[in-house]
Amino acid sequence: MTDTVLETVLRRDRAIVAVALATLTVFAWAYIFWLADSMNMEPAMNMEPAIPNPEMPAMDMSGTAMDFGSVMAPQVHEWSVVEFAFIFTMWAVMMVGMMTPSVAPMILIYAHVGRHAALKGRPLAATGFFAGGYLLAWVTFSLVATIGQWGLEKTFLLTPEMVSASHAFSGFILVAAGLYQWTPQKDACLANCQAPLFFIQQHGGFRRDAFGSMRIGFKHGLYCIGCCWAVMGLLFVGGVMNVLWIAAIAIFILAEKILPAGRFLPRLAGTILISAGAWLLAATVL
Repeated sequence: MTDTVLETVLRRDRAIVAVALATLTVFAWAYIFWLADSMNMEPAMNMEPAIPNPEMPAMDMSGTAMDFGSVMAPQVHEWSVVEFAFIFTMWAVMMVGMMTPSVAPMILIYAHVGRHAALKGRPLAATGFFAGGYLLAWVTFSLVATIGQWGLEKTFLLTPEMVSASHAFSGFILVAAGLYQWTPQKDACLANCQAPLFFIQQHGGFRRDAFGSMRIGFKHGLYCIGCCWAVMGLLFVGGVMNVLWIAAIAIFILAEKILPAGRFLPRLAGTILISAGAWLLAATVL
């Protein structure tokens, strides 16, 4: 009786894992939509119509051109600890929402192998440890992205709306991302992402201990970062909180991993990105 109950539960484990992944993705995207909507509404709420005050004397603007220019010069906005934590949370949740669908096949394979291992009396660590290690890698990437965003804003390459401040900078990112699509490093990382079982075999198989399972999940996440980091840089071109742009990048990353197109899709995307970036860079010069 106990064995029958155990087998029934294990048979449903993939469905449970799939529902958990879908729920995590939905909550992450709900946060992204809410945050994007809040940021779009904030400027409108802060806008106040300029109403002339009849009691205020007219200002003499003669000889004040230099003073006006200095007032309007861009000022570096120093982030507080709270602001840094907020931006980091934004990136972390966004990475979870974008990357969970693409890693779902790998996690479901883990659950499938774990079910058969449990039936043979050699259970693996819970699937959550492997998934947690993978997402931990992307949370680490989120910290790097947050620091990068702070640096870009500090050097005036990124606007407070979290979008590129110049065509030249956008063109540079596009060209850099496009060139990376053609590199051997991209090919090696993508090969591990496209063939999950190959990755597992190359790294000694699934683990029975929690730490080992989390570590191999983290390694898989690092390969995924190696595959996608340059494409993630495109968020600074189209807008870090541009929901359509975020969705387009997430769909492209998923397509790269699951479509049987080999290296064709990365090469095609790289060519398009290089062409678009070159066009922007040429437009800034001419």
